[in-house]
Amino acid sequence: MSQRQRTNDVSLDDIPVDIAEAQTASVEPGDVPPEIESITRDLAQDQPPTNPLIVLKAARWWYIHGKGGSDPAFQWAVEWTQHLASGTPSDSELFDTFLEYLVTVGFEDERHQLR
Repeated sequence: MSQRQRTNDVSLDDIPVDIAEAQTASVEPGDVPPEIESITRDLAQDQPPTNPLIVLKAARWWYIHGKGGSDPAFQWAVEWTQHLASGTPSDSELFDTFLEYLVTVGFEDERHQLR
């Protein structure tokens, strides 16, 4: 590898990971890269993504930049991935918590606007 990455800006794909901003308690809508915002919004729809790798990309970002394992967007993305892999019903309480979290973060003013 001829290029060296700075230790505070690492990326496994096109989405940068800012180590200095890892696991902050608050995420602002402007902090979310467009691709992650799009995937996250799609996870709130009636027809969420069906490619687990895409869903896990969003899960990874929310884990790193959100509240870690307790981040509601991370938890819902993992739950949806498990649903895709196993066909088991997903947890509606986690989904409701996820929608509330997106309102708290500022994606929309009300839950019904996300759907």
